[in-house]
Order: sequence, then structure tokens, then C-alpha cells
Amino acid sequence: MSHLHGCGLGLRREFIQEVIPHGFKPDFWEVTPENWIHMPHHHREAFEEIVSSNTTVAHGVSLSIGSDKKPSKKFLKAIKEFLDRYKIEDYSEHISFSTFKNNQTYELLPLPLTKSMLNLLLDRVKYVEDFLGRSLILENATYYYLPDAKMSEVDFINELIHKSKVRFLLDVNNVYVNSVNHRYDAKKFISDLDTSTVAYIHVAGHLDDKESGFLIDTHGKEVKQDVWDLLKYTLEKVKAPSMIERDNNVPSLESLLIEYTTLQEIHKGVK
Repeated sequence: MSHLHGCGLGLRREFIQEVIPHGFKPDFWEVTPENWIHMPHHHREAFEEIVSSNTTVAHGVSLSIGSDKKPSKKFLKAIKEFLDRYKIEDYSEHISFSTFKNNQTYELLPLPLTKSMLNLLLDRVKYVEDFLGRSLILENATYYYLPDAKMSEVDFINELIHKSKVRFLLDVNNVYVNSVNHRYDAKKFISDLDTSTVAYIHVAGHLDDKESGFLIDTHGKEVKQDVWDLLKYTLEKVKAPSMIERDNNVPSLESLLIEYTTLQEIHKGVK
């Protein structure tokens, strides 16, 4: 389903100047277009060298595909120009919304799990794909409340994948966080998922917030052992490339490579 293979890492400004001198080349890099469309000039040379010499995918954060309005043509044009410029074919986003009445919340908010929302997403997927000239990849998101649910999350995702023909970005950290917060079995969720279109897999760190009693999807800590274990379980079900996301408290490249090595070892150990 994808030209990707092996193990990837999210490219971040905090360590971009370390990459070329270090000589580190993951199997693929993931970049967030919104963070690089207006990149600082002093990062451009390094960014362009890295992206031009490595397999690269794009993972967006503000498409807001489930919003009350279609993504603006101005936004989609900027995304398309970025993807075309750097010859990036794979573009993923979230099954969520982040804008309401043209106001950006900067949060990935949960969608009602209803037939009407499913139909809206099917229309949006076609609109975005037609505009970008690419197939879209969609990711399961974390949520801390559920606005309205006429079906289970896994059934909603499966039906969306089946009817829209999108590929799926499976975030096992998000599955784990949701399973703890909403008290369901993460392994059963993975087993019930249609994994036939998985393009790749995310793992990330989260915060155990004692005050609220919730796990918070921060991408600001090391990957927890329970998430590594869920990744192993997932890879036994679906052979797919996977990568580490780190968005907050981003450490040095050397520190991230410790986790990257763990990721590689898990891939090698899966039969």
C-alpha cells in the first residue's frame, strides 16, 4: 500500500542542524508542512538537502477535515505547492476538526461518530484529494470526550476507510491513550481495525496527568513501555513501517536515536 519501509522519524527544527553533520539517515523522514512552509531562512538549506536526499512524507495538523466548512482553497494551495516543491507524495492528516466558524483552535477536536459525519468526511476526502492531486492518508486521533456516538470508533474508522478508499495512519500511542482514558481494550481495538490500508504507524510519548486522571497525548516524553508493547502486537498483525513523533521538549538528535534504535529492534524482532 505504500512505498515506505522500515523506521522513520519526525524532522524538527530543534535538531535539524545536527542531521547532516551526524550523517543520520532514517528509512524516512516525516515533516509537518505548516511548520516548514514559512521556515526560517537559516534552516532552509539544511531542510532542502535532507528532504531531497531522503524519502519524506508530510503530516499536517490544520486541515480540519471534519469542520463546519471545507478547507479553504488558499490553505490547500499552500499545502499543494509545498508538496509539489519537495516532491512529497504521501500527505496525512487527522480524523478530527480544529476550526469552527473560521476560528483556529490549534487543537485536534473529536468528531461525532455518526452517519452524517461519515458522509461529510467522504465528501471532504474527495474534495481534498481532487485539489491536491494525491490520495489522502488519515490518522486516528486522541480525544478526551465524545460529542455524539451512534457507532464505535473502530466501526467509524473502518467504514470511513472502506468507503473513501483512503489509506490509514495508525497511531498506536493514540489507541493506547484512548483505551486507558475511555476504558477499553487496546489490543481488541487493533484486532478489530481494518489494517489492510495502513500506510504507516506512529508511536509517541504521553503524559500521565495525575490531577485530571487522564493520559494526555503530549508528544513531549519518551515512548512508554506499554506503547512499545502495543506496537509489537500491532506489527504482528500488520507489517507496516513505523516512526517516532516528538513535538514538545524535543531533545538532541543523539537522544532521539536511542528510541530510534529501540524502534528498529522491535521491527527486527517481529516475525
